[in-house]
Amino acid sequence: MIAIGKYNELEIARLRIPGLYLTDDEGNEVLLPNRYVPEEYEIGEKIKVYVYLDNDERPVATTDSPFIKRDEFAVLRCNQVNKFGAFLDMGLVKELFCPFKEQAFKMKPGQWYLVHCYLDEESNRLVASSKTNRFLDNSELTVKKFDEVDIIISHPADIGMNVIVNKKHLGMIHKTDLFREVSIGDEFKAVVKKVRPDNKLDIVLDQIGFKSLEPNADKLLEALMSNKGIIELTDKSAPDLIREKLGMSKKSFKKAVGNLYKQKMIAIHDDYIALTKKAID
Repeated sequence: MIAIGKYNELEIARLRIPGLYLTDDEGNEVLLPNRYVPEEYEIGEKIKVYVYLDNDERPVATTDSPFIKRDEFAVLRCNQVNKFGAFLDMGLVKELFCPFKEQAFKMKPGQWYLVHCYLDEESNRLVASSKTNRFLDNSELTVKKFDEVDIIISHPADIGMNVIVNKKHLGMIHKTDLFREVSIGDEFKAVVKKVRPDNKLDIVLDQIGFKSLEPNADKLLEALMSNKGIIELTDKSAPDLIREKLGMSKKSFKKAVGNLYKQKMIAIHDDYIALTKKAID
């Protein structure tokens, strides 16, 4: 069956006035309009296309790449709003509809929103929703502590920032673990810091425990080299100062210092740390 809202590998069946007709293994057909027909092709060969519904609600294929696919999340721009809802730019001729009932906050033209794209079962149309949490499920986790995951920054909370984990689960980066500026829709590699008894996930952007030792040591070493070999920080420095200068927690900083000191890369003084001759050489 031809999947609406996704890429399909279809066979070129025949050429007609409006364009190429493509078929799947079951004989289902969809039109690839002339504007998307490649300069060179052969009847019977396979072509990869994205299939969606045109303005007349008919399946149509395109070789353009949309900004979002079905069952995925993306940040899209609101182009217009009418009495039915908002219409978002999805990178295709047709805009993606987001009804008012699917808007976490009332959308405004020109603003950007993190949304989930799904196929509405009643209308068989692609629809957007900014109520992203309802498409996430933590009842059966597919991740565990220390796993590296892909995250999307979702929305702020009093205790930190909600994130989408592996496009499946809801996670949280607590304020105490947030050492860089992030924006809604940003995508990062991250690590599961903790799995709570209720299956809530604590996430950190930096690797933790022994895994964080080398990256943070390298980060400190780079900072020293770009600052003439000296940084006015020690293990007595305030956590906020360390976060401001290096973008890491005091705990990570102390581990990084210990690692470099053992390698005789730095010397520790009362008010600062400095690169050793070994490090400079």
